[in-house]
Amino acid sequence: MPPASPEPLRRRSRTPVAAPASLWRSRLLQYGLAFVTIVLIVDALVGDKGFVDTLRARRQYRDVAAALAQKRQENARLREEIRRLREDPALIESVARQQLGLMRRGEVLFIVHDEKTPAK
Repeated sequence: MPPASPEPLRRRSRTPVAAPASLWRSRLLQYGLAFVTIVLIVDALVGDKGFVDTLRARRQYRDVAAALAQKRQENARLREEIRRLREDPALIESVARQQLGLMRRGEVLFIVHDEKTPAK
């Protein structure tokens, strides 16, 4: 039998040793990232075009849209009233009697005053 050959030499694997400075750096990095995260969250909530401004703008939009709808309804009502005033003689007469105090020829006007009862 041939003599057994010796086993080849291999290098030992080195285990990295954590330096005390790297623990301090990682802690500093964590605090820095936490601070930046907090600043970004606060800016997203109350900053320019943030969440609070968005809510305020939506509320203002709803108010303006409701006012616009009300004005459109009023315009439609006024258009209908204008159309009726142009076309309906009975309405024209009614408005003339109420607002201008006009009467037809031959009508007699009676003015009735309520008699106030004396206080007892």
